[in-house]
Amino acid sequence: MFSKACEYGIRATLFITQESKNKRRASLKTIAREINSPEAFTAKILQKLVQQEIVESAKGPQGGFFISPKKQTTVIAEIVKAIDGDSIMNGCALGLEKCSEEHPCPLHYDFTEIRSNLKHMLENTTILELTSRLDSGLGFLKL
Repeated sequence: MFSKACEYGIRATLFITQESKNKRRASLKTIAREINSPEAFTAKILQKLVQQEIVESAKGPQGGFFISPKKQTTVIAEIVKAIDGDSIMNGCALGLEKCSEEHPCPLHYDFTEIRSNLKHMLENTTILELTSRLDSGLGFLKL
């Protein structure tokens, strides 16, 4: 459903948030290891997240990636938009440019409700909510 980059972006943000809640900054190497992502690919994803001000980074011996408490209320939709754009929430299921009620693709009517539910979930679920599931053992970033 999401691109591999977006999956890693969400996982990286959740890991960084967990570390930040424990007053730690996470290095690129640690993040890549903890989310099972290639390091160079993770660096590009983190660069986008920093540019979109979802996560922050600091250089130096005490440096690394972190997320401020205020940003922990960011909704997952913002991460998805930063990496994949908004096509998953607004686009055609088959990727057609002009899919509409007047000119629907074969999946249009089946996908409308699914897309609406997905959009609602992404726009109403925060980073903090998902990390609380990790903290309580109700979710995992890697098996």
